[in-house]
Amino acid sequence: MPGRPVSDDEDEWVFHPIETGLAAHHVLMLSVMGRVITGELPRAMFFLPPGASKSSYGSVVAPTWAMGRTPDLKIILASYGADLARKHGRRARQIVRSPQYKNITGSTISSDTAAADDWAITNGSEYMACGILSGVTGNRAHGLIIDDPIRGRADADSEVIRERTWGAYKDDLLTRLVPGGWEILIATRWHEDDLAGRILPDKYAGESGLIRCRDGRDWYVVCLPAQCERQDDPLGRAIGEYLWPEWFSEEHFAPFKAQSRTWNALFQQRPQPDQGTYFQREWFESKRYHPGEQPKNLHIYGSSDYAVSDDDGDFTEHGVLGLDSDTDIWVLDWWAKQAEADVWIDTELDLIKKHKPFCWFGEAGVIKKAINPFLRARMQQRAIYCRHEWIPSVKDKPTRARAFQAMASAGKVHIPYGENGDRIIDQLLRFPTGSHDDAVDVLSLFGMALDMAHPAIAPTSKERNLTMFEKDMKYITGVDPREAEEKPAGHGGVVFTDEAEEAFERDRLRQRY
Repeated sequence: MPGRPVSDDEDEWVFHPIETGLAAHHVLMLSVMGRVITGELPRAMFFLPPGASKSSYGSVVAPTWAMGRTPDLKIILASYGADLARKHGRRARQIVRSPQYKNITGSTISSDTAAADDWAITNGSEYMACGILSGVTGNRAHGLIIDDPIRGRADADSEVIRERTWGAYKDDLLTRLVPGGWEILIATRWHEDDLAGRILPDKYAGESGLIRCRDGRDWYVVCLPAQCERQDDPLGRAIGEYLWPEWFSEEHFAPFKAQSRTWNALFQQRPQPDQGTYFQREWFESKRYHPGEQPKNLHIYGSSDYAVSDDDGDFTEHGVLGLDSDTDIWVLDWWAKQAEADVWIDTELDLIKKHKPFCWFGEAGVIKKAINPFLRARMQQRAIYCRHEWIPSVKDKPTRARAFQAMASAGKVHIPYGENGDRIIDQLLRFPTGSHDDAVDVLSLFGMALDMAHPAIAPTSKERNLTMFEKDMKYITGVDPREAEEKPAGHGGVVFTDEAEEAFERDRLRQRY
């Protein structure tokens, strides 16, 4: 793969060396595209984040390689706009003009057709570039490459443009393929209902490999999020590892992570629903908070969804939740991982030691029987204790989540900004059709405990009886100590020190006796 041309001349065929060399995901892309072009695979989709050089390899390198090895091969390249398609066509044309290309393939650019969006090489192969909505009537092709079918967020959010793009794909592009022709779709996911989303199966969850899709055909899918979050990553990355670390630093991704919708869609290839169905985005976005902004006097609880099977792909998730005096729920801490039981039991105890919750909730029935003996034994070993209450099992998850749904719809759920908060909201918006709902289960258990007026839920009312001393101090100062408790010193609060209390008590007793 050459780097950028040494000049801006459209006919330039001399290139700078590539800056980074072939990365692992480039090798994977070229390998899968080669299998498609040679007929081993019928079609493929590639999902990668912006800046991963997917167009350079998918729209420039792969087609010029295919044209050089197969005489009379006709390829159509379609992008969201004619200008972008023409840019890719011009870059590919520059490669085939080079002496190196002729030395390798024996072919070079044909003098008969040499426009950037429609050119041929001397072995009879042709490259046609077009905007996906502009149409390619009159042309036939052995291979179809669709690269970046969505221009940006505005187009992705437009139902009209999404429908037009889908119509152009079905009626214009697919009808141009000769029988047995191959397809390659290269995209960054913008919307659940984008072109790829209409083809993928309903419960697609980011997996790679050969997948039977909703169009009734098999597609080989390569999904490479910016940060790995599946154990079956096609590059073999560990969970949390970033793509192309030789080029992208963790700092590069930081500003995009701060925008949850952008990060989940463009970088992680899992676009969220605009609003959600069972849970709606607006219920949470206006109630998000930065750590440190939560109320002070919260009643702390824990809730867990345990993955008791080692091979079911589920996460064990622990949530630490605060309940304020208005019975609002504050998500304070979170842990989620596909891990062995000894790991998540110790992690739960670490959270108990850190937050000292009043009670911890889990699911009764089979889950309790599988976990409770090991959990109690480990609590004894580490001398970390917490009351555990087991909520009756409800197999129907929407029913289980109903109490939490009611609280969320009333604006009584506060989820922090950050990676964990984004992940929780992502699951809530996809529920109940999402492939992962472990975080929803954690919150649902706590909602059920609240709805049942469970005895483990401590009262959170501001009102409490005043002591005799506090009544006297209220009479003298005019300040209710219950209000002073909620205000830090220096912000209008009144703090009664031990010394002041002792002195006042001695004076009161002298006057009384």
